[in-house]
Amino acid sequence: MGRFVPKCVLIDLSGTVHIENSIVAGAARAIDRIRKSGISFRFVTNSSKESVASLFTRLVGLGVNLSPGDLFTSLTATKQYVLRRKCRPMLFLEENAQQDFKDVSVVDPNSVVIGLAPSMFNYEKLTEAFNCLKNAENAELIAINKSRYLQRQHGLVLGGGAFVAALEYSTGLTATVVGKPSRKFFEQSIADFEGVVVEDCIMIGDDVQDDVAGAQAIGMKGILVQTGKYRPGDETKINPAPYLTLPSLVDAIDHVIELHSNGCET
Repeated sequence: MGRFVPKCVLIDLSGTVHIENSIVAGAARAIDRIRKSGISFRFVTNSSKESVASLFTRLVGLGVNLSPGDLFTSLTATKQYVLRRKCRPMLFLEENAQQDFKDVSVVDPNSVVIGLAPSMFNYEKLTEAFNCLKNAENAELIAINKSRYLQRQHGLVLGGGAFVAALEYSTGLTATVVGKPSRKFFEQSIADFEGVVVEDCIMIGDDVQDDVAGAQAIGMKGILVQTGKYRPGDETKINPAPYLTLPSLVDAIDHVIELHSNGCET
């Protein structure tokens, strides 16, 4: 059997490193450990409610040691997609998140970009998005992610995926999903790590579908952590099962560092 030695680690944020404005126990220390180990890593997040700058500031305030280059977000990937496609989107986003699209033309929209926007999830705004998609020629529905649900401090809450599905149903369009579990998103997240391919990577997250199944579908290994949105039995919901299911990011980073130091029979 070959020996697997990880060259790169992708780490989810919400539910894995933090839950809203609280750090997950031990997460900051675990991140310090992976940084000192010399293993390449990046935070990959489907967060779409706030700008990258706002997210960065919040994480630093929680005691997370990171630099702007450590983050790859679905907002960033979506902006790149919109510019590449020359879309003029209606931004179905919270005002904070719209800051990342300041240099994108939104005049005479021919598409809708939708993320987690609780203040806009109402009949009037959804109807506005619906009409934009029905009236524009070759309209495109662009989902920053299609998250089913996420963890807040008081419990689970609906993700943006339910509202993407509503627009899909009413317009007859199929959304382009830019963030996790998109193959392109994972590939973009490691593109500037020289000599790293997907088979060299481990993804760590609390979402068995978007984090783990998505990563494993393209050849990465996936570690499911039992924090955030994780619920007992989640590890049985995908095939193949997660490479590992561990209590927290602390345990996942310990395992990665051990693999990197000693190698492991696959």
